[in-house]
Amino acid sequence: MKDITISQNVVYIGVDDKDIDLFESQYDVPNGMAYNSYVILDDKIAVMDTADHRVTDIWLDNLKSALGGRRPDYLIVDHVEPDHSGSIAALLELYPETTLVGNAKTFAFLGQFYPAMNAANTLTVKEGDTLTLGSHTLKFFMAPMVHWPEVMVSFEESEGLLFSADAFGKFGTLDTDEDWACEARRYYFNICGKYGVQVQALLKKAAALDIKMILPLHGPLLKENLSYYIGLYDTWSKYEPENKGIFIACSSIHGNTLKAAERLKEMLEARGAEKVSLSDLTRDDLAEGIEDAFRYDRLVLMSSSYDGGVFPVMEDFLCHLRAKTYQNRKVAIVENGSWAPSAGRVIKGYLEQMKNITIVEPMVTLKSALNAESEAKLAELADALTK
Repeated sequence: MKDITISQNVVYIGVDDKDIDLFESQYDVPNGMAYNSYVILDDKIAVMDTADHRVTDIWLDNLKSALGGRRPDYLIVDHVEPDHSGSIAALLELYPETTLVGNAKTFAFLGQFYPAMNAANTLTVKEGDTLTLGSHTLKFFMAPMVHWPEVMVSFEESEGLLFSADAFGKFGTLDTDEDWACEARRYYFNICGKYGVQVQALLKKAAALDIKMILPLHGPLLKENLSYYIGLYDTWSKYEPENKGIFIACSSIHGNTLKAAERLKEMLEARGAEKVSLSDLTRDDLAEGIEDAFRYDRLVLMSSSYDGGVFPVMEDFLCHLRAKTYQNRKVAIVENGSWAPSAGRVIKGYLEQMKNITIVEPMVTLKSALNAESEAKLAELADALTK
């Protein structure tokens, strides 16, 4: 286990999973995933969540090492999702007297996921309740739908430690050397993106706390410049653009729509657009496309028509945007259709279901491939997007 220092009495016992390929069976994680877990050592000992069943044996070894022959008094269950609760049964087999601490929904969900698990001792907490371990005191705050209904966060008052559940997490293992914001942004919008209102509610609670360190269940422990991370979460959860820029999301069958997208990108850059990002939705990671759609203030949707509708990968992208409550953006539409263009109509229908979307005119129609007439329309659209 990588040596991660929190404090003299708070020990990291999480595990880096370098073998997982898809997180939640849908998100590509080329740099693996960290399952974070912690132990508070005091007169009473509290374990803060467990780890996925994939790494139970390693996690138990880390736990035993941290305990140094002692036995845990409490297991705090901030989040029941199996990547954090998957080793609870193993802990109870070794330490059956441990008291499980959670809220009412916590125990309902644990019973659903693990009907054979027998917890002899439980403690149900609610908003504002505290648990004293000795010199350390945990205070519990409910954080429903960040991003499950039972989620809570635990604040250790003496050291200013916020055990933030999935909030402020990211993809990748702890020893991955990469920019935090990139993979934290992809993580946030794809996992928590729908729940901006609930994240805002949690941020308001956090603002009243003297937080010295944020300890999430995924990704690195955040110790310095906390205003940067909290500020990004504030921007993201308000559905405000993080950066000025244009994201072009393209779905092309035979390559002609993609060529038009590349030409539009050139036009936008020639007009001085701050940033232009282009994704081929047929080949690029969909989750990164969702990330960029939320990151920038303008979006261009370019798609072939298909079976009287829109090409399936574009429809999948639109479904994800709608599910994550995409809003507050300017969006342009470019459709391609050889005989009966239909993509634009379908795309517009999806956008009409989203809040505060301004459709940038003109909507451009390609007929099979870019020609002089449609290129002129693209230039007109580029002017409208950059004025």
